[in-house]
Amino acid sequence: MKNQFRNILIIRTDRIGDVVLTTPSIKALRQAYPGSRISILVASATRDLVNGNPYLDEILVDDRQGKHRGIGGFVRLAGELRARRFDLAVIYHTKRRYNLACALACIPYRLGYKNNKYGFLLTHPIKDGRALGEKHEAQYCKDVLKAIGVENDDLDMLVPLQPEAENWARNWMLENNLKSNDFIAVHPGASDPAKCWPAVHFARLMDALSERYPLKIVLIGAPVTAPIAAEILRVSPKASQYVNLTGHTSVAQMASLLKRARLLISNDSGPVHVAAGVGTSVVSLFMRDNPGVNVKRWRPLGPKSFILNNTFQPGAIKVEEVLELVEMMFRQSSQYEIF
Repeated sequence: MKNQFRNILIIRTDRIGDVVLTTPSIKALRQAYPGSRISILVASATRDLVNGNPYLDEILVDDRQGKHRGIGGFVRLAGELRARRFDLAVIYHTKRRYNLACALACIPYRLGYKNNKYGFLLTHPIKDGRALGEKHEAQYCKDVLKAIGVENDDLDMLVPLQPEAENWARNWMLENNLKSNDFIAVHPGASDPAKCWPAVHFARLMDALSERYPLKIVLIGAPVTAPIAAEILRVSPKASQYVNLTGHTSVAQMASLLKRARLLISNDSGPVHVAAGVGTSVVSLFMRDNPGVNVKRWRPLGPKSFILNNTFQPGAIKVEEVLELVEMMFRQSSQYEIF
C-alpha cells in the first residue's frame, strides 16, 4: 500500500543534466499524491530548469554563495526546511549536507541512497547501484520512489521555458535574421575534459556542416566552455561564419535557444538533456563508456536523440560518422527538409 504524505521535499542540487533527468520522478510523485504539497530544493544555477514545472508547488534554492554559505548558512537552511514541516524528503543528491539538514529539520521520512555520507541519518536508505550504470539515471530516480509505493514507466522529461528567456531568444533570432530550425547548436564542453571530443574535430565538423546545409552554426556553453570554443574558431578557416555564444547565455536562455535549434551536437553533458527536454533533436558524443559514466546511464532520452559512442581512445569518433548520422536524422524526420 502506498504511503500517505502531505508535504513532500525533493532534493536535487547537483548539475543541469541531473535535474532534468529527475523531472519524470517529479511528475510521478504528483500523480501519486495529487493533493499533496511538493517542493524541490535545487542549486541556484539550475532553478530555471524547474521554475514553472506544473507538478511543483514551490522551488527552494540552496544559496551556497549567499545566505546558506558556511556553517551559519547551513544551520539557516536546516531551519528553513524545519519551518516548512515536511513529512517526506526524497534526497537524490545524497550528500552529508542534505542528509544532515533533513535530519536536523526533523523530517520524519527521509528516503535516499545508503552511503558513507551520513547515510545512517536516513530513515529509509536504499541500495545505491548507480555506479554500475545498469540503468538510465532517470530510471534510477524512479526506482527510489518504489520504496514509497510509487511506480510507473513514464520517463518523459519536462523543461519549462522562462518568459524573460523567451523574449531574449526571440530578439536574438530577429537580430540575427534567423527563424526556428535555421541553425545547428554545437556544445563542445563538458564537466570533465575526458568527455570532450577534440576541438579540431568540432572545427572540421562545423566546416563540413556549413558546406552541406544552409544552416547557421551557433556555439553554446557556459563560461568554462569559452576556451574550447576559442580553439575551435582558431583552427577553423570558416570561423567568421559562426556565432559564438559560449559564456553569454543563462541556463534559461540556453533552453529557449535550444528549443529553436534544428539540432544540437554535443559532448555527453547537461545541454543534451535540456535539448531533449524541450523536444529538440540531439546528437550526443560519448568519449567514455565506463560503468557509472556510460551510455546506458547518461544517454539523452527520447525518439529524437541519437548517440555516437567511443569505447576505445579519445577522438576515435570520426567527423564523417557524425555527418552521416546528421544526414540520416534529416532524412528520417518529416520536420526536416532534404537539402
